[in-house]
Amino acid sequence: MTTPAKRTTVYLDPDLHKALRLKAIAVSRSLSDLINEAARELLKKDRYKYKLIRELTSTPGIQVSKSKKQSTE
Repeated sequence: MTTPAKRTTVYLDPDLHKALRLKAIAVSRSLSDLINEAARELLKKDRYKYKLIRELTSTPGIQVSKSKKQSTE
């Protein structure tokens, strides 16, 4: 059984929306598919960093500050 998709609102520049819509038509995919793929590729680039953050935030007794400003105070 697959996990149901989460619904969200994304505000795109009109030119970007038009280009994505045309690309989706050209490759016979949905706009959501293209946006999901782009987001996965973006996150893949920093997967080590995100894995480390997940590990740190799930370790009992370790608190990770939410912003750089808080961590310098």
